[in-house]
Amino acid sequence: MQKRDRSLHLTRKTYLRAEDCDLSDLASLCDAVTDPTDYPLAARVEKGVLIYDCPALLPRLSDPAFADTLMAEWADAFANGPGVLVLAGAEADHAMLDRASDLFRDLIDQQNRAGTGGGDHFAKPGANDRLWNSLQKHCLADPENFARYYANPFLALVSQAWLGPCYQMTAQLNVVNPGGAAQSPHRDYHLGFQSAEAVARYPAHVHAFSPMLTLQGAVAHVDASIEAGPTLLLPHSQKYPAGYLATSRPEFRVYFDANAVQLPLKKGDMLFFSPALFHAAGTNRTKDVKRMVNLFQVSSAYGRAMEAIDRTAMCKALYPALLALDLGESQTANAIAATAEGYSFPTNLDRDPPIGGLAPKSQAALMHEALAARWTAEAFNAALDAQAAKRLP
Repeated sequence: MQKRDRSLHLTRKTYLRAEDCDLSDLASLCDAVTDPTDYPLAARVEKGVLIYDCPALLPRLSDPAFADTLMAEWADAFANGPGVLVLAGAEADHAMLDRASDLFRDLIDQQNRAGTGGGDHFAKPGANDRLWNSLQKHCLADPENFARYYANPFLALVSQAWLGPCYQMTAQLNVVNPGGAAQSPHRDYHLGFQSAEAVARYPAHVHAFSPMLTLQGAVAHVDASIEAGPTLLLPHSQKYPAGYLATSRPEFRVYFDANAVQLPLKKGDMLFFSPALFHAAGTNRTKDVKRMVNLFQVSSAYGRAMEAIDRTAMCKALYPALLALDLGESQTANAIAATAEGYSFPTNLDRDPPIGGLAPKSQAALMHEALAARWTAEAFNAALDAQAAKRLP
């Protein structure tokens, strides 16, 4: 009997079940109050969400010790705090954002005329205009604007805060049109994009590490009032261990609808949250505001990004722009991090052995080397192709 009891205990401990989800457990976590004294660099707390004043922080980012302190605060907020923060005024160059918005609109028009695109993970088709892989499409269409866009220091810093270096940037544009209905509450990739039946097959430790593989974020391309439907958020819900199973249960959705919060965003504000946070895009109740946000899904170098990105093509498009622009060392590094593959693996170690170190040269390292030596675009492209050929099976 004792052996059978132990086996049952281990099974229940290792494999979470949807029927065991208890709403009171989630509610007790979400009753937590976000204490501003725990996050001294935050400007304020609104509705349980940490708000950071980016123009005030910007002059201090050049101090490595300050940057480390800020990243530590953000990492703790995602893991142990409310799970969500707003970077107010993160992008001050509104002319650059407007240029990107015009580009995205053109790409959406081309997509609609061609009858391609559409669809949404958690909303009815047609409610939104989606531009999948806006990262690569942006880079190839306007490399200079892309470089300025992804040179943003706050985007780079928050990505590194949660995922460490060599993160993988992906982005998907979302336009919620007037009348567009809210998404259903959910968690995000990886486990959040699978059915409850599939999720239940993964052991509990996978439920715990899945949120550590990605970071969710967005930058507002227009002012988004509450009426325009900014993202609904349930602070502290990322700490519920069985949350990937609970989001499909009716009582949890009712609780979300009753307790989720929304914050208005200004153009240039950024929002970031743990992928395990219960959230959903809100209903656009305006008559004339197309709520445009570019969604960032940043992946760990040790995970699999959701979208397939042709980073070689992006590097070739971006390199001449970086040669011509004077972004400075830090911002150039940010743009490269959003473009090139920063991790050396997987590769073909027969063709691409780790010479002079523990790992072969990464795509990002090659790009830094080329820029430092002012290689021509032709020389860089040739080296990039040779490197890519080495990595083939």
